[in-house]
Amino acid sequence: MTPDRLRAALGGAPDPDWLDTALRHVAAEPDTVARYFPAAARRCGRHELPDAAGWSADEAARALLLAALPAGRAAGQVEQVYRYGDAAEKRAVLKALPLLPIGDAGVPLLHDAIRTNDTRLVAAALGPYARHLTADAWRQAVLKCVFIGVPLAVVADLDDRADGELATMLAALAAERHAAGRQLPADATALLDRLTIREA
Repeated sequence: MTPDRLRAALGGAPDPDWLDTALRHVAAEPDTVARYFPAAARRCGRHELPDAAGWSADEAARALLLAALPAGRAAGQVEQVYRYGDAAEKRAVLKALPLLPIGDAGVPLLHDAIRTNDTRLVAAALGPYARHLTADAWRQAVLKCVFIGVPLAVVADLDDRADGELATMLAALAAERHAAGRQLPADATALLDRLTIREA
């Protein structure tokens, strides 16, 4: 996903003038993002965008606001809107991270989201920006998905990053659940099977 694609997908926004004005103001005065960010849902709607699969209108508008921030101010402003945002605003920040020129400055936000039991926050944290997580933190995050029922399909680069150590962790969890008369979710079992074959 790119800012241009999100902007095109928002072409039918209820209040396009508001978004244009907000983007100009945020680019010129970065502190104003704190005012515009919460208003995005009311001004642009919360409907799913057919031309941007997996994105809602408010998420796309919020991502565009963050992308409009000057590079030197982006990391600090992103951290602020995340810290003071509600769950929907936090998700929008997490989904926007791959679009922003902030390097690995957003990693603490991923850690914060992964510590929660909010399945939508955990899922958003494991999008493309999760490439900035260390291998160990990423494996733990994948295991968290299995524990709280986040489908592994949302994990970016899953097959590329999954390794023997993750297989060992999944096998241990499978054994624990088997002993308790329970099973791993089907997607976790399928991943373990693929890793077992690969590592054999």
